[in-house]
Amino acid sequence: MIKFAGPVIDEATIAHVAEVLRSGHITSGPWVERFESALSEFCEGRPVRVLTSATAAVEVALQLAGIGAGDEVITCAESFFTVLNMIVKVGATPVFVDCDPVTRNIDLTQVEARIGPRTRAIVPTHWPGSLVDMDALYALARRHRLRVIEDGALVLGSKWQDRPVGAIGDLVTFSFHPNKNITSIEGGAIVCNDADEAKRIDVLRFHGIERLPDGTRDVAFAGGKFNLPDVNARIGLDQLARLPEFLAKRRALAERYFARFDTTLRCTLPPRPVDGDGQSWNMFAILLPLDEIRMSRKDFRDALAVRGIATGVSYEALHLSTLGRGYGYREGDLPHTERIAARTVTLPLHAGMGVDDVDRVCVACAEVLAEAGTNAA
Repeated sequence: MIKFAGPVIDEATIAHVAEVLRSGHITSGPWVERFESALSEFCEGRPVRVLTSATAAVEVALQLAGIGAGDEVITCAESFFTVLNMIVKVGATPVFVDCDPVTRNIDLTQVEARIGPRTRAIVPTHWPGSLVDMDALYALARRHRLRVIEDGALVLGSKWQDRPVGAIGDLVTFSFHPNKNITSIEGGAIVCNDADEAKRIDVLRFHGIERLPDGTRDVAFAGGKFNLPDVNARIGLDQLARLPEFLAKRRALAERYFARFDTTLRCTLPPRPVDGDGQSWNMFAILLPLDEIRMSRKDFRDALAVRGIATGVSYEALHLSTLGRGYGYREGDLPHTERIAARTVTLPLHAGMGVDDVDRVCVACAEVLAEAGTNAA
């Protein structure tokens, strides 16, 4: 089976985890501090705080920005459930806009049209192969005095104008889930603006507890418990050191897909970036020509699974989820997102693969679609 995603954990990292376990200090401690320091250096000195997941990072980022009941947050429906869930969880209202039909990134023209008196923030999701236009995004945010929380879960290592995502902007979140560019088993991070914001995250990620001068504690805000253990941080630190190696492998695999995928199959491939070295390629998602073939997406994925190839669906349309529909959204509201969500299939792409695996996937896709036949036939 060619796995959909597979982290590369070497023996040295396993030995380092054992060292942490033997130390007796396995919750948040010195390795969390070292991991945060390394991530800060990666983000050109901006403060970074790690948490138990990217989901926690988005929730805390919204809290840090003061988002709550009565506020509206504009986001793109072409994203993972985290964005919708956390906006709702903090008490705010999600306002969905459509995506660009090619890049899948948030349509900033639609964002501007949806800004109202209750709008407090924009949450764009960066897509592998093409980032949100950062210049336009932040010019828009400045004009309307809005916070920005960049969902960078898929793009650690991608660059905008030769600077890594996280090095510029407002709040930026990353994911270290096993299917991301590096892993800490589970984990995430927030890049923030200054020491005061970093200290606030320290409080928000640990029950909302603040220590008083007399040594007692107080809680003024209902925080969560999202502190990352040292065991996870030790893995993340080793993984971060290997990020350039992992990125090079992912870029090579993406280039192999572009070179070997049969373009006569009428599938739509992701946009091929001009600056390939600036993109981190967390996934490679194609769009099936479902209007032209006698096969459903499930049939296609099942046929690949029989051939030993695992696939994913990245992603469903958030506004058409049961939760999203509760805010009044229906089919036809966001046509680009809906078209992509109905046709997307995410092919395997991870640092544990080789070019032969990509070739096998491409051959299998061609075989399955040839067997399906076309509607015209």
